[in-house]
Amino acid sequence: MTEWEALRQECLRCHACTLAETRTNVVFGVGNRNSKLMLIGEGPGEQEDLQGEPFVGPAGKLLDDMLSIIDLYRRENCYICNIVKCRPPRNRDPLETEQDACIGFLRNQVALVRPQIIVCLGRIAAKRLIDPEYRITRQHGQWVRKGDFWMTAIYHPSALLRDVTK
Repeated sequence: MTEWEALRQECLRCHACTLAETRTNVVFGVGNRNSKLMLIGEGPGEQEDLQGEPFVGPAGKLLDDMLSIIDLYRRENCYICNIVKCRPPRNRDPLETEQDACIGFLRNQVALVRPQIIVCLGRIAAKRLIDPEYRITRQHGQWVRKGDFWMTAIYHPSALLRDVTK
């Protein structure tokens, strides 16, 4: 069994938080596991939970459209995942305890992909991965170096769908 498959199997068996009780599917990640670019969101929504793949609903369609403008494609040259692997009820923000329960899976995914660039999709991911004081309205698009990675954050695609003035 590969490291990837072992990590995925461990994630599928996880019951470290209450999100496991209501999930339909664990949403592990999708894309090129050798990519230099990793996109990280906060957690799966309804469609993601049903299909077991990140960013497949309306926000995912927008993300795919945004990526295609710069010749990036989810299955070819980027890797997409979330901080939490199970859907929070009613798509609420994942609690810190839920993020804590999943962060090891994300760290292992990052270690296996070894990206050069990490793009946080939305404020939750930016606050967790870049800086707890991160302000998406003021800092989106600004680059920071953290360890081996260049990191930035953009508005979450679902936020863009809700407010087209962003």
